[in-house]
Amino acid sequence: MSKEDRFEDDRFEGAGSRRVGPPKSREGVTGPGSLKSKGKSKGRDLRRGFSRSVSFVWEYTKTNLTMEMEYRAAFVARLFGMVLNDCMWLTFWIIYFTRFPVVQGWTKNDIVTLWAVCGLGYGLAHGIFGNTINLSSIIASGNLDFYLAYPRNVLLHALCSKVDVTSLGDVVFGPLVLIVLVRPSLLTFLLYLVSGVLVGCIFVGFTVLAGTIAFFVGNSENLASQVYGSLIHFSTYPSAIFNGAIKVVLFTLIPAGFINSVPVMVIRDFDPVFFVALVGVAAFFLWAANYVFKLGLRRYESGNLMQVRM
Repeated sequence: MSKEDRFEDDRFEGAGSRRVGPPKSREGVTGPGSLKSKGKSKGRDLRRGFSRSVSFVWEYTKTNLTMEMEYRAAFVARLFGMVLNDCMWLTFWIIYFTRFPVVQGWTKNDIVTLWAVCGLGYGLAHGIFGNTINLSSIIASGNLDFYLAYPRNVLLHALCSKVDVTSLGDVVFGPLVLIVLVRPSLLTFLLYLVSGVLVGCIFVGFTVLAGTIAFFVGNSENLASQVYGSLIHFSTYPSAIFNGAIKVVLFTLIPAGFINSVPVMVIRDFDPVFFVALVGVAAFFLWAANYVFKLGLRRYESGNLMQVRM
């Protein structure tokens, strides 16, 4: 065999070996080990971010409460004034259910549980995040500029920068009436606390969505107030008294059904299906509120507000 033939054979074998040989491993770049480490890193970042957010809200709430308690008489009067107001409304329902013990499957304990969980959720939502109701006016007046200057989540900072002492009265009212009138077991009380927090998330998410209308239509404080007020109004009535199209609306456009019905079923019977539904709806409204707020923030026009808070 000539040198030229051997050269051609060697070149053919080399090309074939390159074609059929296994590709080199690139696990360090795109392999499963790299993806797993990235997933762990992302999970740690999420946990760290959540922990920082909780700590931020906690410290802000403590500071706000300290300032509010400088006038302790006014603080106590506002707190227990709301407790008294809630007790008067609940007394009406107790008298009604004393006359009619069962109304479409609802009993006196059910209506007490409804008011207890609604009070706790509302109090947590609007007591700690006191600017939730004021978000529309903050946006329309240009006062959002103050929060944009800080390296914190703009929405979270805006909501928790104020506490509503009157709404905190609902936090006192809810557990108190449940313990006194229903006398729940420890497990039932724990379910009540979890349900109350989830209801609070729904209140926050829905109210923020109503407030973000100001990004798109300008001054919409009255409209946001009506939308938010409709949720409060329907949430304090048993869902069993509504039928047809109204009931559909209460489980879709206005999520009052997930406040006045689903938590009661979770607390009374611990139905896992309803519990998962409650968690899902709470998570959805928090996500939707954050997403729509970010969309609106792109359209936000500064009010050229220059101020420093001490």
